[in-house]
Amino acid sequence: MSTPEDNHHYVRRVVLPSGKTIEVVYFDAGAHTAEEQQGAEHLHVCGGCGSHLVYPTDWEEAGSVHWEVSLRCPNCEWRGTGIFTQDAVEQFDEELDRGTDALSRDLRRLSHANMQDEIERFSSALDADHILPDDF
Repeated sequence: MSTPEDNHHYVRRVVLPSGKTIEVVYFDAGAHTAEEQQGAEHLHVCGGCGSHLVYPTDWEEAGSVHWEVSLRCPNCEWRGTGIFTQDAVEQFDEELDRGTDALSRDLRRLSHANMQDEIERFSSALDADHILPDDF
């Protein structure tokens, strides 16, 4: 008989069509093997070219605590599919969130710089009388 320490579990919240939320508890009697975890910590890194831009193209549950994830590297066009643990997929999701935050920050900075440049050009054109009432 297994002891409580030997049982690994995972809780997932599910929203039913009625709008009611329930919690489903999945139990896994064994620990994850080293092979499952090997390389799974860095799903965002391409094994072919080393790019840190790998992203998921599809995913679905593959058991109670595993996910089947299809991946794509935009640099070298590598594609692959694998089965990964919930922990590995959560780490991948956190890395994707960090990447999204970084892209959002860069977009805001670029938009601000472009707007500043447009304002300076418009202001210079006004000062030089290059903009007339007919332009509007």
